[in-house]
Amino acid sequence: MSEYVEIAGLKVVKELFDFVEHEALAGLGIADFWGGFAAMVADLTLKNRALLARRAELQAQISAWHMEPSGDYSEFLKAIGYLLPAPAPFSIETKDVDPEIASIAGPQLVVPITNARFALNAANARWGSLYDALYGTDALGEKPASGPFDPVRGGRVIAWAKGFLDKTVPLAGGSWADVTSLTPTGEMLLINEDTGLADPSQFIGHAEGRIILRNNGLHIQIIQDATTPVAALDGAGISDILLESALSSIMDFEDSVACVDAADKVLAYRNWLGLMKGDLEHKMQKGGKDFVRRLAGDVAYTDTQGQPAQLKGRALMLVRNVGHLMTTPAILADGEAVFEGLMDAMLTVLCALHDKGANATQDSIYVVKPKMHGPEEVAFANEIFGRVEDVLGLPRYTVKLGIMDEERRTSVNLRACIQAARHRVAFINTGFLDRTGDEIHTSMEAGAMVRKGEMKHAAWIAAYENSNVDAGLACGLQGRAQIGKGMWAVPDQMEEMLVQKLAHPQAGANCAWVPSPTAATLHATHYHEVDVFAVQNKLKAAGPRAKIADLLTIPLATKNWTAGEITSEIENNAQGILGYVVRWIDQGIGCSTVPDIHNVGLMEDRATCRISSQHLANWLHHGVVGEEDVLDAFKRMAAVVDAQNEGDPLYEAMSPDFSSIAFTTALDLALKGAEQPSGYTEPLLHAGRLAKKLA
Repeated sequence: MSEYVEIAGLKVVKELFDFVEHEALAGLGIADFWGGFAAMVADLTLKNRALLARRAELQAQISAWHMEPSGDYSEFLKAIGYLLPAPAPFSIETKDVDPEIASIAGPQLVVPITNARFALNAANARWGSLYDALYGTDALGEKPASGPFDPVRGGRVIAWAKGFLDKTVPLAGGSWADVTSLTPTGEMLLINEDTGLADPSQFIGHAEGRIILRNNGLHIQIIQDATTPVAALDGAGISDILLESALSSIMDFEDSVACVDAADKVLAYRNWLGLMKGDLEHKMQKGGKDFVRRLAGDVAYTDTQGQPAQLKGRALMLVRNVGHLMTTPAILADGEAVFEGLMDAMLTVLCALHDKGANATQDSIYVVKPKMHGPEEVAFANEIFGRVEDVLGLPRYTVKLGIMDEERRTSVNLRACIQAARHRVAFINTGFLDRTGDEIHTSMEAGAMVRKGEMKHAAWIAAYENSNVDAGLACGLQGRAQIGKGMWAVPDQMEEMLVQKLAHPQAGANCAWVPSPTAATLHATHYHEVDVFAVQNKLKAAGPRAKIADLLTIPLATKNWTAGEITSEIENNAQGILGYVVRWIDQGIGCSTVPDIHNVGLMEDRATCRISSQHLANWLHHGVVGEEDVLDAFKRMAAVVDAQNEGDPLYEAMSPDFSSIAFTTALDLALKGAEQPSGYTEPLLHAGRLAKKLA
């Protein structure tokens, strides 16, 4: 049993109370923090419950309509208040936004805040080695072999990189492949003693052994170190090209973590506090040597006027809170667990007060809020952060809000959602995975859905992706906020990412998610190739592309499948659920690269699990498969997952008895998926993890 401290009518687990009192509040001089938080909880809990009840009410009405449809579907949704009238034209009024959010386009990393090493890597991913990213991945068409430096592969890396420079910072004459000398001379970069850049303004300065260039707002560092093996292959002694990569990073308290109690939350809050204070460290080994990973410093250089200047060395850090659904036993009010979203809002902003300008330069705090259903819930988030600002003595709208467009009621009412927080919106982002899970759950009674792999080709997907950009531009986000796109989920397939993810800046998104610092560096090349803000101007001139009718098109199956196709689908879903859940329950790992049924590593989090569980629940509900079929598939796939994890000394096998908490939780996600609120995985996962920790 947890030990609680009673204060201001609340009961706070002692470990959390001590963290807040002695670490998070230290030096801030905030009067009556606990009293203010208790009043906020008392005032907002009933509103939170009412919003969740409204979700359930709308879901029940939609399910009933699908069982006995009559009339036009969209008119029905309007009649019940699910589909709302679009607001009159408006522009957001967000102020004091950092340039990484407002005026520079680039990659965005998302990492679990509970892993200090990942968090530090993400913060330091502002700069990445293009040479390392090309050499160490399959970006050039083949995976690198282990062993000493391969000069042939190194030559291919150099050739690719020089071609990149020719496209992004071209010379007035000739190619970067023929460069033999780089000489900074005041405002000009002299190349080969007889030429320069086609656009001299792209040269912004230099430092010892490095030249600083800029294109589309992003910086490039050309490094010269003649002592390296790579430089020996280059006529100008260029040893590396560093790209400004992850402009921003989201430190995630939500889908990528497994936080179920006070101890988990304290770990998360302490890491976030360390990032904000700048003193987070992680001791580790690499190459047989011990070292400490810390936050990177800024990059000093001399500008073209001969004056000292700096470039930021770290990504701008945002924090993603949990949604409105879950409660936490870390704090009790009137004997009941408080809503975790209220606790996250207060404590993540409290920790961010320790940032003294090293992260955000505009005295703003950036909080991403996921899994909101419609404008009423966005308005509630706006109210929550207003109350947080009051308790912490912050000016109104210090907290900037990121809206995840990942639930259907938000998608079809996105402009109204943006309007509900128009003074603090700094981010909207598509979340295909959760959006698909909600699509299946909302329309559970409509019929059997297409196979999971066919979802990406459904009519609503293109409308959804276009609508997000259309709405953002129509509501004035350009120059004030990020319009984002979702994750590349296959971290080992960088060649394919270089092909596919170019579509994100081409779609007008000024940020898109990547799974690693290396992926951020490679994806950064796309933002050099595409002027996103020019694309946005063209899209604004062309007008909206998406139609509500397309957004509401349900991806129902129109054909019968063979027995083999059905078995394949069940096994694919079961293997994905088991591979993710067994790590979540047994080891508290909320996000990792999980081998799929074909042993291809995929980034898995609760959103991917939500799709798989809801898809199986849908097919069960409509009799495409039976419970025995699903159980048998889970047992077969448990053995597969056990074999895939046999090299993990901490792994606990699920077969052959199939009685573990992990196995039963994974199975419940499918068998009980239709009855879960909005199809979310959290209630079952949290219960399973708490049971495992207790055991």
